[in-house]
Parts: sequence; C-alpha cells; structure tokens
Amino acid sequence: MPILPSNSDFMQLALIEGRRALPACRPNPPVGCVMVRDHQVISQGHTQPPGQPHAEAMALAKLPEGGRGVTAYVTLEPCSFQGRTPSCALALIDKGVERVFVGMLDPDPRNAGAGVRLLRQAGVEVIVGLLAEEVSRDLRTYLLAEA
Repeated sequence: MPILPSNSDFMQLALIEGRRALPACRPNPPVGCVMVRDHQVISQGHTQPPGQPHAEAMALAKLPEGGRGVTAYVTLEPCSFQGRTPSCALALIDKGVERVFVGMLDPDPRNAGAGVRLLRQAGVEVIVGLLAEEVSRDLRTYLLAEA
C-alpha cells in the first residue's frame, strides 16, 4: 500500500513554490499555494510581481476543473480585500475550494484574520498554523504590519 503525502508535505511544497516568487514579487511577500485533490497536486502558484496575480489566483487559474474536492495549502492567509488584485479569499470561495490550510495569518491590518473569516463564513474548512514556524521564517522580512 503506498504511503500518501501528509498535509505537512503539501505545505512544504507551498513553501518551495513561494520561494520561486523571489525576487520578482518584492515588495510583496513570496507566498506559495498548492492545490490538491485526492492526495495529488493538481495546481500550484506563487506571488507574481506587484499588480499581477497572487499565489492563490495563479494556482486557481491552472486548476484543470472547479474546486470540488480541492484542498489549498497557502503559506500566508489569503487576502480579503481588493487592492491592485482581487481578493484571493473570494476567488477561492468562487471556485468552490473546500478546505484551506494556512501557514500563518497576515499581520497586515487590512487583512489580519479577515481572509480566514470570509472563507469560514462561506463554509470553507480552514486550518491555520500548519508549519507556522517555517512559514514565518520564510515570510517575516517581507510582511508589513501597517496599512
């Protein structure tokens, strides 16, 4: 019987994907997103240069079909607000993603838990803190705690 990848394995892949965003994503954080269905990676993405798609939007654009049965592994909380790009939390909801693992909450006060709240209010299962220490090491120098 094959050994299936764990949730931590998929978040590790999201971390690796996020590192691919550097240096082009600066000053935005190098976020990674991996989409999984039936223990298989079906799509992934990372933050693009400012004004271009975030990791979640990039991964959603590559999904072979809708989000039914899909779990997203995202290193940083999906954004709840429309800035230069649309809300990633709303995009995950609109695509029908069923579960989201978040490495860490976004300290930016414009988001700071609001992305997770939007997902949960829409019925998406959200688990926060998977590999939080490792995610924090990757992202902390890129995160802004002010608007």
